[in-house]
Amino acid sequence: MKDQKKAEAIASERVQLLSPLLAEGLDPARAREIKQRICEQTGLSERTLRRYLAKYRQEGFSGLQPKGKGRQPAEATILPEVLEQAILLRREVPGRSVAQLIQILEWEGRIQPGEIKRSTLQERLAARGYSTRHMRMYAESGIAARRFQQRHRNRLWHSDLKYGPYLPIGPGGAMKQVFLVTFIDDATRLVLHGEFYPVMDKSIVEDCFRQSIGKFGVPEAVYFDNGKQYRTKWMTRTCSKLGVRLLFAKPYSPEATGKVERFNRVVDAFLSEAALEKPKTLQRLNELFQVWLSECYQNKPHSALENKISPETAYRSDKKPLRFVDPDVLTNAFLHCETRKVDKSGCISFMDRKYEVGLPFMGCTVDVVFDPADISELTIEYEGHAPWRVRELVIGERAGKRPPRPEHLDPVPADTSRLLTAAEERSRDRKAQQAPAVAYRRVNKEDDGHV
Repeated sequence: MKDQKKAEAIASERVQLLSPLLAEGLDPARAREIKQRICEQTGLSERTLRRYLAKYRQEGFSGLQPKGKGRQPAEATILPEVLEQAILLRREVPGRSVAQLIQILEWEGRIQPGEIKRSTLQERLAARGYSTRHMRMYAESGIAARRFQQRHRNRLWHSDLKYGPYLPIGPGGAMKQVFLVTFIDDATRLVLHGEFYPVMDKSIVEDCFRQSIGKFGVPEAVYFDNGKQYRTKWMTRTCSKLGVRLLFAKPYSPEATGKVERFNRVVDAFLSEAALEKPKTLQRLNELFQVWLSECYQNKPHSALENKISPETAYRSDKKPLRFVDPDVLTNAFLHCETRKVDKSGCISFMDRKYEVGLPFMGCTVDVVFDPADISELTIEYEGHAPWRVRELVIGERAGKRPPRPEHLDPVPADTSRLLTAAEERSRDRKAQQAPAVAYRRVNKEDDGHV
């Protein structure tokens, strides 16, 4: 549907909002404390928070999507001077909730009671960079004073990117740098998946994440730095659909991702050995990396693990059950969504290919849902229509017939022109309003000949 993408984005935000309350083994006292903090920071009522939790536990991700057409965008009804005062109030005390900001503005007589909705002000503050999340991000400082480690596998995964060597894989055999992506389990230090890729964008993170889940199940949480390859709408959507908590390190705090950074330094030993082998292809480099990973890391004693066991042994001996999802659910979670406008031939252009959507949708903007790993078939969504699948257009020898005009577009007969009738009426009104302000009348001359 047209609003499906926005509904999913709202549901993703709500899942991440609830994520602290979804941690395993959370005691009631701690849960109440977390609920109170969330309510203070977001302005939500505790009743709303309980409703979100109940919906998520009953229906999962779909239960948090707005019903109907979804949340309508708030109208721009806040005067600039009022918004500036709200920003000033938040800067004075960053912990003030949106509800408190509105209350102060009402008490000061700057707005009338009920004049501004909480959601409207919240959106305006976020657009200006003064949301609760923004203020909290920069208010907190300092670094962790103690090391941490999860007790069981798949409780938390880390990931990072590392610059690799140059290989002759460019056009004409030109040297091109490759990049390593890894996902590591926090409790056991096992590398769930690691691979060198020819480009550095979000697609390589998606592929590595998907392969890790396919082999070892779904984690409870993932922890990333603030790289643009991780802070994407896709990552938020995927984690929310799979029920994974999405966590990010504080800005400018490399020590927060110390485990994966430490592994990257271990990889330097592999790169030194690989330089002696001089691999000519990316495939060969990855083959060497998998051999080194298995023999020199996964199955070697690790100093940070109890009894100095290997990551492989630690992961296999953990009794915590793994959570695998249905392949269709996994595929759906990794789908992307973009918009395209249908041209006059009923087709869309997508990744340098043509797909036939249908002549009835000429000039419409549709949502394109697709799997980046396979674009041979796309799913099209449009308001008022059930989603349908389309394949790449095969151009034939004959042109298709234009569809018949819908009945609601047929011309309506008329006896008079409503435009000219209305214009005549406005002309009469205008002439009446422009009557002379001074009325000249006949006057008699005085005896002296002056008027």
